Amino acid sequence: MAQALDALEASLPAQSNGSVEHLNSSVTVTKPTPYTFDLGNLLITDSNPLPPNPSQARLSSVARDCAQALINQLLTTCPITSSSEGVLMSLPPPTTPLPREKPVPAEKEKTKWEKFAAKKGIKDKKKEGKLVFDEETGEWVPKWGYKGKNKEGEGGWIVEVDEEKEKQGKGEDGGVRSEGRRERKEKVRRNERKQRANERKERPKGG
Repeated sequence: MAQALDALEASLPAQSNGSVEHLNSSVTVTKPTPYTFDLGNLLITDSNPLPPNPSQARLSSVARDCAQALINQLLTTCPITSSSEGVLMSLPPPTTPLPREKPVPAEKEKTKWEKFAAKKGIKDKKKEGKLVFDEETGEWVPKWGYKGKNKEGEGGWIVEVDEEKEKQGKGEDGGVRSEGRRERKEKVRRNERKQRANERKERPKGG
């Protein structure tokens, strides 16, 4: 062992003066002013003052002592368990508040529809899924689109006739089967017009 240390000492840079005292440093670290720890953040604070213009060797020695003291504190105060993933150490909650990298984002102002929905207790349909249960067929069908629930009755082989609407109908444009399709499309256009109007109201003035 002594021969190995001698060989390592000879290979050290000249600025270290060939010293290998840090290799023989004890795992027990004592300081005039005790360290303070925040194990949740793996943080150690050393309040002991440094001499003016400390050398690199002095800084390295202080850093080594701090690292050793932090490891000692972790091993003696934190619970250690073994699992199939390996040896795990449970850290306590952090005690030092850390600043954010960026400011807290401002809360986005609710749109007119969101305010209305919150007032009326209307839920977001996107969170309810894309399927709805059809009691007549006993199956889950899409709410919209191909074979959607909103097209119910358009493809049926028999359609109930409204006599008043039938009297007003003229030719193909007034067909009973196309009436539901026209109403559905008109409802979509009406909703689109309302959406555009709400967007114009929410848009900043002069933008």
